[in-house]
Amino acid sequence: MNSELLNYYEAIEQASADMLSAARTGNWDEVVKLEGACVLLISQLKSAAHQNQLGSNESQLKTRIMQRILLNDAEIRHLAEPWLEDLDHVLKGKSRMVH
Repeated sequence: MNSELLNYYEAIEQASADMLSAARTGNWDEVVKLEGACVLLISQLKSAAHQNQLGSNESQLKTRIMQRILLNDAEIRHLAEPWLEDLDHVLKGKSRMVH
């Protein structure tokens, strides 16, 4: 069993779960910080994957982990849509925010 690769996938899944938790509370600075951590983990995973491969059981586990990551990502994007729309209005000088 190639636990090194699976550890990377699990760490990415945990970071995505943490991102979702932060998004649910509106802590977008934390989401961005965790996104940076994900980028680093993905880079490390790519490097490790050049030297190692997963067996079929491990590949099935990887698939389940990836599905959970994708579900987290979809919910984060859904939660971010209003925030991104507000940011777009602010950048265009059409702030809808009440001061």
